[in-house]
Amino acid sequence: MRLGIIGCAVGASFAVLAAEELFASGCELLISVTSAGQIVPIADPPYFVLIERALRDEGTSYHYLPPAEFSHIAPVFLAMFERVLARTPVRIYRGATWTTDAPFRETASAIASCRELGLMGAEMEAAALYAFAEARQNPVVCLAHVSNRMARDEGDFEKGIAGGSQDALRMITLIAQAWMSDQSTCGQTP
Repeated sequence: MRLGIIGCAVGASFAVLAAEELFASGCELLISVTSAGQIVPIADPPYFVLIERALRDEGTSYHYLPPAEFSHIAPVFLAMFERVLARTPVRIYRGATWTTDAPFRETASAIASCRELGLMGAEMEAAALYAFAEARQNPVVCLAHVSNRMARDEGDFEKGIAGGSQDALRMITLIAQAWMSDQSTCGQTP
């Protein structure tokens, strides 16, 4: 298995620009790991969320899909990743996030609205990446690394050992292995 890592693809438009170029260059699966602020307090950070759907509060997704409230992961991935979730050594949950390109507009009222929707975190790329994935029929999986409580606590932004990179690499590896296994079972070569 060969993996490539691109750091700091922050923001919806840049993430999708990178995704377009990666798939044009032969990428077979894109796994996005984004840092996220906690909205619904399900556990103490850090932990991961497999983003099943993302609230479209950015502009890029609207260039790929007609207007809708959410972008979604391809349904085929949800069943496939049940195996990953069952054996991961890292805390991971499944749920929805809020994708916004305006971090300084993450106001108390906006956060309260997102909390009412049950959104688990605020991030900047997933809605656009899922819209791109659906429009282009490319496999994309988005993980939110919930590492802070929306900067409400001093010293917030705990990502874990090595800035969370070890846990992120574990998750990426497990997802890629599950995807490759699924591809070979379907008679396709990864």
